[in-house]
Order: sequence, then structure tokens, then C-alpha cells
Amino acid sequence: MFFQTGPVPPDTLLSIYKKLLYPRLIEEKMLILLRQGRIGKWFSGIGQEAISVGATLAMQADEYILPMHRNLGVFTTRNVPLDKLVAQWQGKAGGFTKGRDRSFHFGTQEHKIIGMISHLGPQLALAAGIALADKLAGRQRATLVFTGEGATSEGDFHEALNVAAVWDLPVIFLIENNGYGLSTPTAEQYRCEKLSDRAVGYGMEGIRIDGNNVLEVYNTLSKLASDIRSNPRPVLVECMTFRMRGHEEASGTKYVPAELLQHWASRDPLSSFEKHLFETGLLSNDVCAEVKNRFKEEIHEACERGFASPEPEFDALTEETDMYAPYHAPAIEPAGCEKTMRYIDAISDGLRQGMTRHPELILMGQDIAEYGGAFKITEGFVAEFGRDRVRNTPICESAIVGAALGLSINGAKALVEMQFADFVSSGFNQIVNNLAKTHYRWAEKADVVIRMPTGAGSGAGPFHSQSNEAWFTKTPGLKVVYPAFPREAKGLLLSALADPNPVLYFEHKLLYRGLSAAVPEGYFLTPIGKANILREGSRFTIITYGLGVHWALDLLQRQPELDALLVDLQSLQPWDKETTARAVKATGRVLVLHEDTLTCGFGAEIAAWIGEHCFRHLDAPVMRCAGLDTAIPMNKELEAGFLAQSRLAGKISELLSF
Repeated sequence: MFFQTGPVPPDTLLSIYKKLLYPRLIEEKMLILLRQGRIGKWFSGIGQEAISVGATLAMQADEYILPMHRNLGVFTTRNVPLDKLVAQWQGKAGGFTKGRDRSFHFGTQEHKIIGMISHLGPQLALAAGIALADKLAGRQRATLVFTGEGATSEGDFHEALNVAAVWDLPVIFLIENNGYGLSTPTAEQYRCEKLSDRAVGYGMEGIRIDGNNVLEVYNTLSKLASDIRSNPRPVLVECMTFRMRGHEEASGTKYVPAELLQHWASRDPLSSFEKHLFETGLLSNDVCAEVKNRFKEEIHEACERGFASPEPEFDALTEETDMYAPYHAPAIEPAGCEKTMRYIDAISDGLRQGMTRHPELILMGQDIAEYGGAFKITEGFVAEFGRDRVRNTPICESAIVGAALGLSINGAKALVEMQFADFVSSGFNQIVNNLAKTHYRWAEKADVVIRMPTGAGSGAGPFHSQSNEAWFTKTPGLKVVYPAFPREAKGLLLSALADPNPVLYFEHKLLYRGLSAAVPEGYFLTPIGKANILREGSRFTIITYGLGVHWALDLLQRQPELDALLVDLQSLQPWDKETTARAVKATGRVLVLHEDTLTCGFGAEIAAWIGEHCFRHLDAPVMRCAGLDTAIPMNKELEAGFLAQSRLAGKISELLSF
């Protein structure tokens, strides 16, 4: 192996050697501890250290790095304390995730390292969002994100590269091509000769380098990072290396041909560089032995401190509270005059005021710039706020939600418009596994709002008319709101934008231009988690939200003798249990109404909670009126039969006659 030292001074070469040696010795210690039964699992990066160390040294201390689970050298090179890493690996209270996650599934703002989730590919989009925040703020920084050759087959890889290329984001996408995805060789993973060639399809530079040559990695990435700081653009770097151990230690390496292991053992990044330093006289046996002995002692002591650190103590309240970033919404009441607004205009007005109040807020969505979005809610926003803050996106929901999280991590706020709520399934993983769990895992906020144009009534069929709020109400860490009126549409949107937690904001398409009401012109917040009692009554209670509110109002206005108490939940996560309980006690009979399908719709949770907590106040079973358990049809007559409105009067009669 040839090492091109170039202008690198001797003391820097020795420093690089020490940084290469340190994670190798930690790895060897972990393998001993594994055999002793003191640790339960280990993902070894032996043989790949040159990539982690060389790439990290190429980055500035204030630049983000997003590593994988074999990149121990990233953490050690950035001087993350080993005893805290051990505490993390062992699930201790003093670990970065307080025992809630394992391995390198964590982040640390102190060291500007953002850890992965097990789905691998999604972190690439986070890097794009982090880089976007830097670019918009005028900070000349680069972002480095790691992935493996296996994850390049995931859609998230392609989406993230495309977004970064379209937006000229200063990201280095680094592929560690280590030969195998668990036991699957590269020949069974892709057909292109070089993964770096894929860069051409995205209009970016792609290069392949020797990932076992620490100086080649360091020099190449130093040059690239320096260049893209002043000339922002993404670059794809493929580092050729090999995984000398199993996918994790229990997997073994029996599936690897012996001659392949021998070949790569001869190209070991540590021994090769060590040999080079001996040959050039920069390293002696005495210095080498002294450094290794000192490191081994430090590692032993740090491991013992990590093992001796306290175990976490379970406290249900703490666990539940830590799902969300701390936030106490200020009481901001409506001020000034009121103006009659359509539901759609109230959303637009709230969004405009949110953009003014939060200059760090970035809007992203398909066709939302000059075109104004599919429903014209952001029409005129580009002229007012500029294209940097009102961004058209490619059709790639996963990457855009991931980029939104990256923006939040790097100090911005983000709002993503789903063109239709139905399309959110393409970004589902980023929402339920990244946005929802980030604060619980490592105490980092996910300051993201996702607007969800939802619902039926326009004959749009199975892919444009679903009510999918229940996909998210059962996911801890998310907040879900669903306004039924223009006033609440504005107030809840402003609350969602102020809240540092991820909020899914459902807005019913049928109400956009068909509903008008008085809305305060000034800035105000409608509290998330509070329900409204819209009508008092004594015979029974209807609990509903969204379009169901208007179905109920219409029926009760036509049949006032029904004398029903009507509750509009407004928020579904969290939802107002106190107001619900009062309404149940007031009438003793309850009908839960919603547009979504019956089975496992959100109404099932409400009904179950009432049955458990308000049973003695009930004079009849809690009944539900909901959509059929089918996909929603396009034909207007079929759609009407699907919707709960067609069964509402009959269900009320059944409840009252019990």
C-alpha cells in the first residue's frame, strides 16, 4: 500500500496513527469482553478504521457527521469519552440514550455526531437537511454522512442524493463498500461496476478511493470538504474496504472465502500504516509499545468505569414525559378584529403569520412555490418570503421528511406539505421511527410540522380520500391535530409551528372552500390537547372531530329534539380526556363518530377509554359510527354509502333505544 504523505507533517502522521490505533484496541477489548460474557453484542469495524478516522479528521469540529454502527473511529476521533460510550453500549443510565437504545443509535450535539436508526438509509436525508440549514444561514460548512453498500439499494439513498443534487447541498455521501450486506456479497446487491458511478445519474461528482489507506481517505475528503464549503454541492465517495468480522459477532464469517479474508488481512489499514511509519523512521518499537500500553490501560479503566456506572431506574412518568421535548405553550389570546375567512384562507393566514414570527421556518412540498401548492394555500408566499424558505421538492416524501428533521437538528424549523395525506405512506418510516422517537432516544427535538390534506367527499377514490390519522395517533412522540373550523385551523396551525415536537396537522379538503367563519386577524394560539363543547344537551353525547363535527351539527340542527351534547376533540394526540369524561357523565350515553374506518379507527381508543374510566356513568354501551371497513371508493354513490354520515341517524336511534 502506497501512502502519499505530501505536505502532512510528521507529528500529524503520528497523531493519525494514534487515532487509528485507539479504536482498534477498543474493538479488541470488546471482543475479549464478549467472550467473557460481559457484553452481549458487538458490531465490529475491524479493518475499516481508516475510513472513520481519515474522514473525521477531514471535517471541522463544528461540522456534522452522521456515522453507521461500524464507525467507532468517528466517535473516538471526536473525543467522545469512552466510559460514556461503554455506558451507552451497556444500556446504562449515563449513556447517551439513558438505556433506551443500544450501540451507536444516538446523537450528540456536543460532538456534532448524529447517529443512525436501524433502517440505515433514512439518515442520508437528515444530512441533506442539516446541510440545507447551513447553506440557508450562510455558514460555509460541509456535512459528512456514512452509508454501506447494502443501503444504496434503499429508496432513501436515491431520494437523498437527488434532493442534495437538485438543491446543491454541501454533503459528502460516503459509501463504505465492505463486500457484504450481512452474508450477501456485492455481486448479489447491485449490477453496476462501481457504486460511485451512480453519481452521474444525479449530476454530481463520484469518486472511488482505497478505504484502507488512511492518508488517501484523509487527503481526498479534506480537499472535497474544503471545496464544497465555498462551492456548495454534493459528492459521492465510494471507499473500498472489507469487513473482517461478522455482521455482528454471532454471525461469524464462514460464508466468506478464506482467500478473500487473507487478501484483505494483508491490506489491514492499521498494520499497513504502522509499517509505513516504521519504514520512514517516524515510529520506533519503543514508542509503539509505549502508546499501545498506555491506550490499553486507558481503555481498561474507562470500560470498568462504564460497567460500574448506575443502571437506569424505571419511572413510568419520566418515560412518558421524555417522549416529547419540553414545551409549555404560552397563553396567547386572540386580539384585534375578526374577519370572515374560508377554512383554506385561515390555514394560509396562519401559515403566513407563522413564517413571519419564525424566520427560521422553512416550507417544503411539491409545487408549493410559484404554483402555490395543489390547493393554492401557499400562493404568493414566494414573493413574500423568497424561494429559499418556500421550496418546491422532488416527489420523494421520505427524503423531504428526513430533510425536515435535519433542518430541526441544525437549528431551523420545518413544515412539510403532503400533497395529499394519502401520500404520507411514502414517508412513513421517517415519521414513526425518526421524528417520533428522536427526543425519547437522545433528547433532541424534532421541530417539524406535516400538513395533511385529508378526507373524502369529492369522489377522489382510494388514493386521495383516505382518513389515515389512526396510523399516527398510536405512535408515541407524535402530536396530531384535526381542526373542524377556520378559527381553530389557524390557531392550531400556529400552535403546531410554535411547538418543538413533531405535529401532524390534518386539514379536511372538503372544508377548504365550503366553510367560512369569523377568524381573528392577529396572532393567537389554540391549545393542543383541548376539546370544545359545541352544543349542550342531556340525552346523549356525540364525540367527534373533523368532518364528523359538521355531520353531527347538520343532523342536530335539523332535529333539535335529539338534545345531544356535541364534543369536537380538535386534538387527537394528546386528546382531552377531562372534557370527554365530563361529557360522558352529563348524559350517560355516548356515540363516537368519525370518518375513518371502524376497525382500529381512533374512535376505538376513545370508546375503550370511556369503558374503562367512565363505566359507572354509562346507561348504554358506547357505540361507534364510522366508515365501512373497506377502501374508500371513487363513485359518489358508493362513497356516500362508505361514509359514516349515511348511518348516523340510525346509530343514534339504536343508542337512544337501548
